[in-house]
Amino acid sequence: MNGQQKEKVIIIGAGPAGITAGYELLKQAPDRYDVIILEESNEIGGISKTIKYHGNRMDLGGHRFFSKNDDVMAWWDHIMPKQGDMSYDDKILGRKKELNHGGPDPETEDEVMLIRDRVSRIYYQKKFFDYPVSLKWKTIKNMGFLTTIRAGTSYLYACTHKLKETSLENFYINRFGKVLYSMFFEGYTQKLWGRHPREISADWGAQRVKGLSIRAILKDMLSKVADHTLEMLHLNQNNDKNKKNTETSLIEEFYYPKYGPGQMWELAARKFTNMGGTLITNAKVVKINKRGKTYNDNEIHVITGIEYIQNGVMKKMDGDIIISSMPLKDLIKGMNDVPENVQRIAGGLPYRDFVTVGVLVKKLNLKNETKIKTLNNIVPDCWIYVQDTKVRLGRIQIFNNWSPYLVKNVEEHVWIGMEYFCDEKDKFYRLSEKQCIRYATKELIKMGIISSQEDVLDAHREKVKKAYPAYFDTYQEIDTLVKYLNTIDNLYCVGRNGQHRYNNMDHSMITSFETVKNIIHNQSDRSNIWNVNVEGEYHESR
Repeated sequence: MNGQQKEKVIIIGAGPAGITAGYELLKQAPDRYDVIILEESNEIGGISKTIKYHGNRMDLGGHRFFSKNDDVMAWWDHIMPKQGDMSYDDKILGRKKELNHGGPDPETEDEVMLIRDRVSRIYYQKKFFDYPVSLKWKTIKNMGFLTTIRAGTSYLYACTHKLKETSLENFYINRFGKVLYSMFFEGYTQKLWGRHPREISADWGAQRVKGLSIRAILKDMLSKVADHTLEMLHLNQNNDKNKKNTETSLIEEFYYPKYGPGQMWELAARKFTNMGGTLITNAKVVKINKRGKTYNDNEIHVITGIEYIQNGVMKKMDGDIIISSMPLKDLIKGMNDVPENVQRIAGGLPYRDFVTVGVLVKKLNLKNETKIKTLNNIVPDCWIYVQDTKVRLGRIQIFNNWSPYLVKNVEEHVWIGMEYFCDEKDKFYRLSEKQCIRYATKELIKMGIISSQEDVLDAHREKVKKAYPAYFDTYQEIDTLVKYLNTIDNLYCVGRNGQHRYNNMDHSMITSFETVKNIIHNQSDRSNIWNVNVEGEYHESR
């Protein structure tokens, strides 16, 4: 760089947003920046990490690799190319996949992205329903004729009597009617957030289920019928031109790293350090030092550096540019000279914490009544959403179906993840691992998924703080907080917790793409970064 000193960039957090930002800075401008990533834990990937336990692997929350953003898809493919040969279970079962010619063989190579079938269903009153609820004979049979009539009538009423969308409750009722809302959304939402949907902003629904409704389901069904008819008539040769947009939950295929999502971020982190980046783990950032100045009658702040604790020792680091994916609450708490009102808003931002209990069993009592082939004929679901309000359990992951390579003995064992949403102050969160496993096992027995404690061969508990930014309390005032953050000239906030927005991986990555663009081109306006994932169409629509 003609002898000029490099600018020092400090990135807080080694999750998808932080790793992406560091990688892109060094890829696009290696001679301009010295990039250091500080990670509080000793693991890479944030909530997208993969936990290894006794030869089995756990995905915390389930991470499908799919995006409508071509840059994200290309980025993933560059780091980890799609499979060029059949995976273990597909090969045994004769399941066909559209393979990547010349791509890696998952049976002999590890750095490979698998192509997986997406199957997620709702488990309600010991019966399976499509997720989202589909309008077909099995749904009507499971619901019962009278309930179906009530649900249909309720939906028609909701179509003609729209409620003002002042809450998540009204958002759902407008799209599904009150009967389906009470069956499939009300109790589950309360489990997830610990609040009734009437207390939660409609913004959450607008972000996570954009466009999803009975109307969208009908449209998708008709689209599939039309596509099938065209195929029968051999008229769909230009299939790409005829593809219809389908909403979030209607996607039927996704990509997934052979050894879980953490493998993607561990690999990307290695590439980052190979390019000259520095990654420091067990480094908890606790202070953000800034100074203020007035420029053209506007108050401008600049961060001069940060302080972090590593192995019990406080350390300081100066920096020219700070990219933060740490929770906004902690970011503001660590800053000096923050206005009282901004402190109040940041301090009141709510989060949901997360507990996953991995349980290894020989079999589940759930019968595979689908036409989908699976090893040992287990149910084909990636996720099972548990609407039953008599148990605390929110979702069940079946890791065998995410990737056969997550399970040490996939031919003989079923490895599941029981997902609980809670607050770190809850009694449940503070249970010992042994107590938590016993609690989770009792719920499996209560639901009839296993028969007894003796069915459990092994188990492991993982806890994650601030897993889900929530949309209530002072969240309603977050614009004031964002406005203040934008006065800090060299600070960029990225990712899920960095923006207090319930983003998926792809949107967290896009916030970093936009940030890198701004930094390299000296663009001061942050609106392009904050506006990621506020569009009207859901991020997984294609």
